[in-house]
Amino acid sequence: MKRIVSILVALCLVLSLPLFALSETKVFKIGIAQFANHPSLDNCRDGFLMGLAEAGFKEGENLEVDFQNANGDMGTAALIASSFVTNNMDLICAIATPMATTAVNTSDGKIPVVYSAVSAPIEAGIAYADRPFDGNASGTSDLIPVKDQLKLIRELQPEAKKIGLLYTVGEVNSQVQAGLYKEAAAEYGFEIVESTVTVGADIPLALPGLIEKVDCISMLTDNTVVQHLDLVLDQTDEKKLPVYGSEIEQVKNGCVATVGIDYILLGKQTGAIAARILNGESADSIPFEVLSEFALYYNQETLDNLGLTLPESLKDKISEVSTLQ
Repeated sequence: MKRIVSILVALCLVLSLPLFALSETKVFKIGIAQFANHPSLDNCRDGFLMGLAEAGFKEGENLEVDFQNANGDMGTAALIASSFVTNNMDLICAIATPMATTAVNTSDGKIPVVYSAVSAPIEAGIAYADRPFDGNASGTSDLIPVKDQLKLIRELQPEAKKIGLLYTVGEVNSQVQAGLYKEAAAEYGFEIVESTVTVGADIPLALPGLIEKVDCISMLTDNTVVQHLDLVLDQTDEKKLPVYGSEIEQVKNGCVATVGIDYILLGKQTGAIAARILNGESADSIPFEVLSEFALYYNQETLDNLGLTLPESLKDKISEVSTLQ
């Protein structure tokens, strides 16, 4: 055996190969915990793996991935987080606010957590405003540009007065976004009307009263409501009430327009942070990041169905998307 090792070492020296070439490549185990099923979170997950791959961490080579989805259930989210900690993952990626807070609290600093699609990480208790978080966690925020959204609504509906917000009362991210809408609405001549739900089953009951009071509805990045967007659009389409999305996938699914982010890019940004941690940086040294790139999108089919016209002021700065079939 010693003779074989000596021969291998000699070959490395002759071929100018580093001795560590004899050892196996380390395979990192990461757990991806996604809170719910909807396209923006799916895109975030795909982008996360792309970001890791661009940094040299590729599934099947030096990366082993365990993907779990909580399907919008907090109990399942807790079980997923616990299993990742028990299995001693090298890193946990938590997608969406409820999953992120659960993962950070469950890991309790034992395993680095990188979160994504968290609109208000400071208010959720997993980030600080003035320094990196000290709980072995970092990530990215998908806070929507509320003022730009209000400006878009005003351009498409010059006569509108009241905007409806439908969101889950238990989601901190949605509470923060609703607050931003109420702070900025008057500047654009709007009044905000709120309706809250506890679970998805409440949506068909909450919508009729809201629809009667408003000129349109603007979606938040609320995991429960977005997961049931079809229920919202079923009722609003019947009443010819415009619904503005909080990101591009919602526009593809029938919302009229949005000023939103690209969740693939958000995921890539998150993957880059995860790669830094796998390369040896501490999550405690990396502040959370906010994606600053936004774009305007509209759905012409929905505009036509609602009898709305795209104004000349928007035509050079907004992109059309097609309804998903």
